[in-house]
Amino acid sequence: MALRILQRDNPSRAIALIAPTQNALIFQPSHKDLGSNGRAEHPIPQSMVEFVPVDHVDLSSFKPTGHPTAFGTLGLINIGADIFICIVTSASEAANVRSGERVLRILAVDFCCINRSDLDNLVLDHPNHGSSDAFADHADQPDPREHAAEHPCLALKKLLSDGTFYYSLDFDLTNRLQNRTLEKSASTFDVDSFDDGFLWNSYMTKPLIQFRSRLGPQEKKALDDSHILTSAIRGYVSTITVPASSSPIGAIKTRLPSSLSLISRLSCRRAGTRFNSRGIDDDGNVSNFVETETIYWYPSGLCFSYSQVRGSVPIFWEQQAAGILPPQQKIQITRSPEATQSAFNKHFEALELKYGSVHVLNLLSNAKPGEVELTSHYNAHIQQCPLNQKFKSGDSSLHSLLQQSQYDFHAETRDRGYEAASTVRFLIQEQAEAFAYFLADQVQDVPSSTSDLKPRAVSVLQQGGVFRTNCLDCLDRTNLVQTIISQMALELFFAHRGDRASSDFWMRHSTLWADNGDALSKIYAGTGALRSSFTRHGKMSFAGALADARKSATRLYMTNFVDKGRQAIVDTLLGRLVDQLPVNIWDPVNDFVSSELSRRADQFVRLDSISIWTGTFNLNGKGRGTGEDLSAWLFPQGCNAEDLPHIVAVGFQEIVELSPQQIMSTDPARRLEWELAVSRTLNNRAAQLRAEDYVLLRSGQLVGAALMIFVKRSVLPSIKNVEGSVKKTGLNGIAGNKGGVAIRIDFATTRLCFVTAHLAAGFANYDERNRDYHTIAHGLRFQRNRSIDDHDAVIWLGDFNYRIGLSDEKVRKCIFTSDLGTLYHNDQLNIQMVAGHVFPYYAEAKISFPPTYKYNNGTDEYDTSEKARIPAYCDRIISKGDILRQIGYDIAPLRFSDHRPVYATFRCTVRVEDEAKKDVLSKEMYKLRRAEIFSAEHTRQIDESRAENLAGAGSTTVTSAGISTERQRWWLDYSLGAKSEIAKQHQDHVPNPRRLANPFSPSLEPDWLPSPTASGLGETAQSRTRNDGPGVLASSGLTSSSAASAVPSTMTQRKPAPPVPTRKPVLGQVGTAATVESGFGDINHQLSERGETDVQRAMQPLPPLPNRRGKVTQEELDAEVARHTLSTKLTPSERSYGPSLIDENSDKMSNIPALEPAKRGAQ
Repeated sequence: MALRILQRDNPSRAIALIAPTQNALIFQPSHKDLGSNGRAEHPIPQSMVEFVPVDHVDLSSFKPTGHPTAFGTLGLINIGADIFICIVTSASEAANVRSGERVLRILAVDFCCINRSDLDNLVLDHPNHGSSDAFADHADQPDPREHAAEHPCLALKKLLSDGTFYYSLDFDLTNRLQNRTLEKSASTFDVDSFDDGFLWNSYMTKPLIQFRSRLGPQEKKALDDSHILTSAIRGYVSTITVPASSSPIGAIKTRLPSSLSLISRLSCRRAGTRFNSRGIDDDGNVSNFVETETIYWYPSGLCFSYSQVRGSVPIFWEQQAAGILPPQQKIQITRSPEATQSAFNKHFEALELKYGSVHVLNLLSNAKPGEVELTSHYNAHIQQCPLNQKFKSGDSSLHSLLQQSQYDFHAETRDRGYEAASTVRFLIQEQAEAFAYFLADQVQDVPSSTSDLKPRAVSVLQQGGVFRTNCLDCLDRTNLVQTIISQMALELFFAHRGDRASSDFWMRHSTLWADNGDALSKIYAGTGALRSSFTRHGKMSFAGALADARKSATRLYMTNFVDKGRQAIVDTLLGRLVDQLPVNIWDPVNDFVSSELSRRADQFVRLDSISIWTGTFNLNGKGRGTGEDLSAWLFPQGCNAEDLPHIVAVGFQEIVELSPQQIMSTDPARRLEWELAVSRTLNNRAAQLRAEDYVLLRSGQLVGAALMIFVKRSVLPSIKNVEGSVKKTGLNGIAGNKGGVAIRIDFATTRLCFVTAHLAAGFANYDERNRDYHTIAHGLRFQRNRSIDDHDAVIWLGDFNYRIGLSDEKVRKCIFTSDLGTLYHNDQLNIQMVAGHVFPYYAEAKISFPPTYKYNNGTDEYDTSEKARIPAYCDRIISKGDILRQIGYDIAPLRFSDHRPVYATFRCTVRVEDEAKKDVLSKEMYKLRRAEIFSAEHTRQIDESRAENLAGAGSTTVTSAGISTERQRWWLDYSLGAKSEIAKQHQDHVPNPRRLANPFSPSLEPDWLPSPTASGLGETAQSRTRNDGPGVLASSGLTSSSAASAVPSTMTQRKPAPPVPTRKPVLGQVGTAATVESGFGDINHQLSERGETDVQRAMQPLPPLPNRRGKVTQEELDAEVARHTLSTKLTPSERSYGPSLIDENSDKMSNIPALEPAKRGAQ
């Protein structure tokens, strides 16, 4: 989809991007407030952005730019005082991962200046993408065709146009297939779900993403559909077509070709060039970190994916580039082990959270001193890492979360050639089989009618761990070994299917990996990868050796003369320069509309109540039961059409037998049978009651655990953002015999999450069950990195396997006597929840049924076998959320398993927005606000009064009062003076100088106090008031003009101030009205008359006034008033002077009997 680029120079500069969807994104520079010297006081770059339909804006003054079409924008960036928008002007197809999933390679970009037109003629020549050393173009070799004045973004243009950046308009390219939804609908493609670690234009696009977040749902969808915003990764992406004759899949006959793709995502969190970026940072990010995913797609819908990572040795180390020869490039460890361990742990904890178990494959040499030192530190930190120590007791090394293998690549291949590198297979074979791979396939969905037969992509197997490979640079040796690991994973996949790949297939696979090595090496080192000839052809030729020598020489040149410049360009792109400021987006129209919609939500939001049925059933791995009538479980008490639940969440455990062959893979066949059985029971009852039918919303499976969500057909329009995820906990995260399956939905605007879990078994293994819970609760992630707790309501249902801590005889006796309270008090889950070890803030309804485990199949008798299992409440349903109210909790009499099914019913309050009303209200406010904002006079007022606020405060939705400035008060519009009428309580009263400066702030202080004469303060105060006239008023913040004019009959209409909190009268209600300026000022001029500064006067300690019914001198009163007034101006240390007469925390007066209204008024 090509965009049109238009620009306007008069009357003001503007850039417009016109999408084929007939929407426009318009950028204009925001005027800054200028100081007395004519320069901007706030140099933060700022742009005004507007997203509108084309027919709502006048484009007659716009004209095409030098690049009339574009393919998207990478974002905004400032260079100096100028703001540029980066536009993709040329791209080509690089890969087609699956049907309808294209990846485009960026070939050229251009930068359009938003606030200047004189840079438009400085164009960039098209870079040479065919060069093997594309980065050499960054050297200072001037092009005679360039203008004398160099474009400020010339280096960035060359970088982004070097052919190493990719984007997709069809799917999330930043996430591997296992972490993104399998459905290929546009609704699942959300820019909010991108992985920022691989998003190279995250700094430039962040202002636009924030702008997008403030749009309404319809405008946000329109912006997404326009494909104006583009998200780019850096690395390598390519697809090779595999003809049907070379396809390894033999069981599924088709004449269509399959495809083999490779996606390498280079992290941007510690990006840089070879000698300028080494090791780890304090956040756990490492240099040259790359996630590489191998994807094989077959036309039937079968899809294989396998991911592995590479990255620099994760300790703090550097390597000097001053030497010409490698021996002169010495390695230096820059931090002690104690100071390194924290960052090291962060790195591997992040890997474990994302990928599962981690196996380190270290290829460093055992002969080179620098590499030996790195290996020694690496091994020591692995031993100290919590992931390596957590599960040592009782487990073999195979099942630990962090393992390592040392493979000296140079020693292994020195005598026998690079062919000997295949011996690494024997070192990691067992772990590779344990990690498995990700596999998805197409299945027929459960039909609610004959017209609903549709194939659906389901996850069959999940990859449970990752290999982390490294050498010194993580380039040549690493790429060759990763090629072998990728081949091992594919061979394992084909072996599980009984297939075998041909030599032609493996040649295509090797070609992809050789090209991948070259691309990654060019980014990091400036040249193609060494040993690529062997990777490509399986043998090392003489021509390949010569090519390696040339690449080595080029690397020396790049290291010593070019890499520093390249590093500076990368840092500029990522926004890492010290003096680099981000671009602030000002969207005055949508900011106002969003704020107003939040304030007026009651006009389009209502609260509805829906019913939810949840149930869990451990099937004991038996195949029978799908033909049984499940009504006793799904409809335990019978119901009419109105009582049918809106949502039905069904959780199964041991849906298949948990044999050693089953626990590493997922067979969806049995789950599909149970989906059909549940659907049949639900819809049969609905048909009997002449009610609407149920549809399967989504299901998920992890080996034996399965979760299915059914909903009424009528509520489907209210449901969106349906996602599923799984988390393994068996064998410490490697096997799927234990773990959790979760599905989350948005019902209207309410976020709901359902989790079914099967935790560790064994009477005494409650600690391991607790650990399984925490692994699922914290490790299971949905898109946008949402966790289970990031929802308004959460319901867990499953076989948690917690037991009763009593003897078998005691338990059975309590069951016989219906003493369920004793059983519950000794229940392990209840004890662990009370202790706060699991399920914090969750609740479980009162248990009024006998233990659910273990029965003799087909009977109501508890286990009578030789093992004589102690009955237990293994199957539970617990919930969290203020919007949930549990109605029922019981078991059902289904006897074809050794467990009894449990069910619970809930009422849930959901927040529903009337989209039609909201849209009408939004459009009305948008239309009015836009007309107001873009009028010439109003624009001038905004520029003058708000530019300084916008420059400093950034661009956020206005949800509270803004910052007050000399031109603007938060309670007024456009610098209009603030006036309010305050009735004088008595003629003998004066304004209270203790009153807070802001008259609208809550305070216990009265507005008026008895005058010195009325209070008996002495003749001095009386004469002072009489002689000075309005001076006393001025000292309290009242102007002379205000004091002289008491409520004039003809006064300019102003916006009324917020009401002042009412207080009890001081002396009486009779008095005159006085118009006062907003706030009561200080009385510093009184102190200045005495020749004393504010702080000096305040710092003089005063003895406390005696608590007496006598006169207080004017000097004592003036000093105390001054000290109170200055307390808001001084630091806490400056305020710690002398005994205060005023309580600073409450602003209450003390020890001044003359100012106590009740007592002194009586006198």
